[in-house]
Amino acid sequence: MELLSPSEMADADRLAIAETMTAGQLLERAGRAVADAASRWPFNTPILVLCGTGLNGGDGFVAARILRERGYRVRLGMIGLVSSLGGEVAYAAEQWGSPIEDAFTLTLSREGIVIDALLGAGLSRDITGPLAGLIERVNVSGLHVIAVDLPSGIDGNNGQIRGVAIKAQETVTFFRRKPGHLLVPGKVNCGALRVADIGISESVLETIKPKTFANQPVLWRQHFPHLMPEGHKYARGHLVVLSAGIEGTGAARLAARAGLRAGAGLVTVASPSDALPIHAAALDAIMVRRCDGLEGLAAILEDKRRNAFVIGPALPPDEETRSRVDMALGASRAVVIDAGALTAFAAERIRFIATLRAAKGAVVLTPHEGEFERVFEDISSKHASKLERARAASEATGAVVLLKGADTVIAAPDGRAAINANAPPTLATAGSGDVLSGLIGGLLAQAMPAFDAACAGVWLHGEAANQFGVGLTADDLPGMLPTALAGLIKT
Repeated sequence: MELLSPSEMADADRLAIAETMTAGQLLERAGRAVADAASRWPFNTPILVLCGTGLNGGDGFVAARILRERGYRVRLGMIGLVSSLGGEVAYAAEQWGSPIEDAFTLTLSREGIVIDALLGAGLSRDITGPLAGLIERVNVSGLHVIAVDLPSGIDGNNGQIRGVAIKAQETVTFFRRKPGHLLVPGKVNCGALRVADIGISESVLETIKPKTFANQPVLWRQHFPHLMPEGHKYARGHLVVLSAGIEGTGAARLAARAGLRAGAGLVTVASPSDALPIHAAALDAIMVRRCDGLEGLAAILEDKRRNAFVIGPALPPDEETRSRVDMALGASRAVVIDAGALTAFAAERIRFIATLRAAKGAVVLTPHEGEFERVFEDISSKHASKLERARAASEATGAVVLLKGADTVIAAPDGRAAINANAPPTLATAGSGDVLSGLIGGLLAQAMPAFDAACAGVWLHGEAANQFGVGLTADDLPGMLPTALAGLIKT
């Protein structure tokens, strides 16, 4: 589940070389893993290996040699001069021992595969000039591309395209994935991803101490609430979802149903008087309580057993919503803040951050990119990386920040972060975010720690959508949660 930045992966290589193997052995194993991926193709398949002058290129030289030994027709093109190579890369080029073409002027075949070993994951500048032209030629060629470590042009830290990038059909990386493998657009450019074991011991992670993870159950399972034989509904928490008025009631019901499916013992929709009949007619196991204005919320907060709140779905971004958030944050409750409750603070960012930092209970913020930019404009302007934006916002607010999207990032104030990878595109539908907020609220009601609850909620949200398949609407998600939960228990 650990994700390593390019610098952390370099540390892993260094530690492995110091403890268990030589640099040459490491290069040989990485190149062999690439050759194994290409060896799934028939022997008459022409293979073009494009190499750079760094370690990534060294992997390419090794892969080219092994594929030739296995009987494949292999051409090798290189950017830069052979005389510029050093160390193990120079040795790998010598072992290749066959002609090396100029990568910038070679002719691409009309069939076969390309192995992209041009650049490594630690790219720190935009690609321009002849190299950009070469990458664009590969992309329009229609050839199947296997990328080594990361498609050339993808930043391993943040998944961003640095000028131009290879569009690979598959990628072979080593030991651990990097953030750039899971963050869009890197995730898209990688194609099918395979992590190869090249003999690096997992013990190196004890020295590196990574703080970025793939969002998988192993990350949070130990904190997931389990039903106890002696348990009762009051022991499983009481979630309250604040409802909008008569024209926006559906969002609250979606969140409430998800919270109940997530295991909260009781769930209440706190509704303005005008919307009470609508909720009462549509809800059975979920309770409905009148909540008009701040006085109504104050009355609900008097019962300490109501320990978790979802505030925001369909609420107007106005002063009353801001006051509701302030009241809940000061009442020692776990709070999920979403949608209108986030946008309400767009013009009062400093006050919002101060209020969050003073909160007496767990807080999870669930913005999509637009909401994030409105509330954290200064952070958005400083950080291109989605991972770093979420981390910076979490550090600033003291809250868990869940920055939504196809590559949702969950960040905690202590620097931990997780990137989600199981969300299908069918989740891009109205009301999906309301379900997610309720899911997290239901887990918080059961006293699951905020970071773990947010990670678990995002994963279950994606798993429920995957179980349903195409044609998904937000209304379908709560009903699929039992299937997702059952799968979680079995694994």
